[in-house]
Amino acid sequence: MKSTIVSISLFLLMSIFTHSILAQKIYSCENKYDADVKIFVTENKYDADLLVYKVENKYDATGNKGLWYFVENKYEADKKVFFVENKYDADLIIYFDENKYNAKWQNNSKLYLLY
Repeated sequence: MKSTIVSISLFLLMSIFTHSILAQKIYSCENKYDADVKIFVTENKYDADLLVYKVENKYDATGNKGLWYFVENKYEADKKVFFVENKYDADLIIYFDENKYNAKWQNNSKLYLLY
């Protein structure tokens, strides 16, 4: 019984860990109804919930900290997003930063959207 509980706990822990590592492969949908999250891109980083840096390698897109890798196929993605034109239609407001080290959440209340 004790070993079963330990096995289940380890399985759950590994599942959560693996999911959080791969949680930033993004697919850009053409239809908002296919998306998990609607996103508005702001020109002012101080208005953003999340500062995003686009990485060139999918293995660099680790954790839920704004390092995004855009995939070609939606089946490869951890999250499907749709970019809206009006910030009031968005679930999440992002700013694309040119510096990898600036990628971070500025509004932690929206963190759940990308898990």
